[in-house]
Amino acid sequence: MQPYGGTEIQFDYLRKYVPNMFFDEVQITTSIPEKEPLHPIRPNILWIKNSYDQPNVAPWFKNKDNHKKYQWYVFNSHWNYEKYRYFFNIPTNRCTVIKNAIDYKELTPKTKFTFTAPIKLIYFSTPWRGLDVLLNVMEELKDPDFELDVYSSTQIYGDSFKQQNDSNFTALYKKADALPHVNYKGYVSHKELLKLLPLYDLSVHPSTWEETFCISAMESLAAGLLVITTDLGALPETCTEFPIYVPYTTDKNKLKEQFRDTLKDLKATLLKQNLTEALQFQVEFYKRYYDWKHVGQFWQRFLIGAISEFRRRPKKET
Repeated sequence: MQPYGGTEIQFDYLRKYVPNMFFDEVQITTSIPEKEPLHPIRPNILWIKNSYDQPNVAPWFKNKDNHKKYQWYVFNSHWNYEKYRYFFNIPTNRCTVIKNAIDYKELTPKTKFTFTAPIKLIYFSTPWRGLDVLLNVMEELKDPDFELDVYSSTQIYGDSFKQQNDSNFTALYKKADALPHVNYKGYVSHKELLKLLPLYDLSVHPSTWEETFCISAMESLAAGLLVITTDLGALPETCTEFPIYVPYTTDKNKLKEQFRDTLKDLKATLLKQNLTEALQFQVEFYKRYYDWKHVGQFWQRFLIGAISEFRRRPKKET
């Protein structure tokens, strides 16, 4: 299996919602600079989803001579763009932000928002993004009114990545499989996950990783799930005012306690209070602003401008 994480998923959506003729006029490279040779006669666009501190991007950007190699830099969030601007002084006149989005042909949001016990929780991010904290929460909670399904694996980044890294998380998988009220599901395809999402009530993500966007949070909110997460990285930008935010701390024991207590306090509210109006508004918000049908149009307008500007430039500037 080849890697098929957020970057690959979003690139496939880009090709689905932007006419093919544009891809004959530009070269779009995702995240890692020069992972493919720069095109000699087309505008080169770097679509950046990796964080500013990642070893496969930081050294390249620290060398300012590299900055002129791409005609445009497209960032998946304002948070991510600001980090690159601050740390690398990138050419701001050649930068733009176009966020990730959802293909609503694959996602059918929830229509019923009542909560009954057991409240169904889901975690479907990679294992190093806070799964250890969440399992410690469930270990202490011991509450049959909460049932957690864990869809987490290194398989998302391909067979080679899994072979090299999966053993680092074996203990976590075994713990998830052994804990009461926790079901370890492992890897399922992205399309299958989108079908499963509306079956859940809460997406619980005690993120300990500086997300540059967080596709799983966006998809959870779009599907009509209540989200509990931290305020780390670009999460507040991706999720806006909809989640329950637990303040991030590097003290994982403290983070565990905060999430545990949040779930305890939340249970009575979920089982007694009608949240239908709030969750319907949440679903409508993401349908309005994060639908690839609309975001594809943003890309088309950007590419028309980028191609037009490139053609007008004297050759010595390209």
